[in-house]
Amino acid sequence: MAAVISCNSYSPLAASKWINPTLPTKASTFLATPKYNPHKHVQCKLQNEQKGRPFSLKECAISIILAAELITGIPSLDAYAANPPLPDLSVLISGPPIKDPGALLRYALPINNKAVREVQKPLEDITESLKIAGVKALDSVERNVRQASRALKQGKMLIISGLAEAKKDRGAELLDKLEVGMEELQQIVEDRNRDAVAPKQKELLQYVGDVEEDMVDGFPYEVPEEYRNMPLLKGRAAVDMKVKVKDNPNLEECVFRIVLDGYNAPVTAGNFVDLVQRHFYDGMEIQRADGFVVQTGDPDGPAEGFIDPSTEKTRTIPLEIMVDGEKAPVYEATLEELGLYKAQTKLPFNAFGTMAMAREEFENNSASSQIFWLLKESELTPSNANILDGRYAVFGYVTENEDFLADVKVGDVIESIKLVSGQDNLVNPSYKIAG
Repeated sequence: MAAVISCNSYSPLAASKWINPTLPTKASTFLATPKYNPHKHVQCKLQNEQKGRPFSLKECAISIILAAELITGIPSLDAYAANPPLPDLSVLISGPPIKDPGALLRYALPINNKAVREVQKPLEDITESLKIAGVKALDSVERNVRQASRALKQGKMLIISGLAEAKKDRGAELLDKLEVGMEELQQIVEDRNRDAVAPKQKELLQYVGDVEEDMVDGFPYEVPEEYRNMPLLKGRAAVDMKVKVKDNPNLEECVFRIVLDGYNAPVTAGNFVDLVQRHFYDGMEIQRADGFVVQTGDPDGPAEGFIDPSTEKTRTIPLEIMVDGEKAPVYEATLEELGLYKAQTKLPFNAFGTMAMAREEFENNSASSQIFWLLKESELTPSNANILDGRYAVFGYVTENEDFLADVKVGDVIESIKLVSGQDNLVNPSYKIAG
């Protein structure tokens, strides 16, 4: 890819609240949505330099408030946040949301190694430290670095013991690089070079994420038999989506890096990768962009999804949601239908650019090819209090240039979506069978 100018322009919608949201459903739904006509830094071309029990009464009341806001677009929650009439709003909110897509993906890995998490957390906390103005932030960053370095030295053997046997050598090399990188970050702090902190932090967290992936030894569970012959992503994959932006004075084109999580959504992610390999989305227009979601995937003609040439029928996939603490996803039912009102999803709608499947409102297993990316402010509608978590299948996050999704408009064209890693994790690829 040719060198291009980094995406740094301001995107007003990226910081705004949801605007008149409608649930991200397929084209023929009750809500009458209109017919829709890891790892390197990816950049954008700019035209200029700008940039299990029923709800309690109180829980029901809170849910009604949140649902009303989403459906009407009226930001009713703001008034309640300042002076909440119901003192236990926390029953639906389990603390400050993790909004960084990289962190969400790291925590979503099927591993249980406390030692590596104790290295990860202070490195992630550097982001909060950098919100302090000027070089004063570096004092807080220094504490973060020292905490992470201490955790690595004390827990290195425990981290190595948690690596999959076939990946121990690579994992040990990554830990050595991480150790050297933290020394370099310490020197950056001592030199009072604030601007160099974030790039080095990103590098170190990449090492951490790679180490954590090396702890996964094979695919951790069996997909239910009825879905076992579908295209499945048994692991992670990454794609680059190149969008040609029309009629935008700030943005000409952008490449979005998307990491797909097959550990927690193997059927959903596998279906998408299979369609990517078929070039299904190449040349397709963005069909919805309303400040709430960016959506596409409805092909030309009467079909509302992907017509499998081998069957000449629409291929649909089941609703697939991984609940935090469970070993395998639940299928075909929303968490609300299962009575899991307070359950946390492993892949929550927390990050700006959360990627999920659209479906018909009252048909859980109707998803096919229509996808959406959520433009979300987590503080306004926290995880598990937004009527999306547990109802739509999340299967990935935009990890590069996600803020620029707010600049994408209806009619902009997806020039291509290309698989850049993880092809070996795709099993039962139908594109090879059908050509």
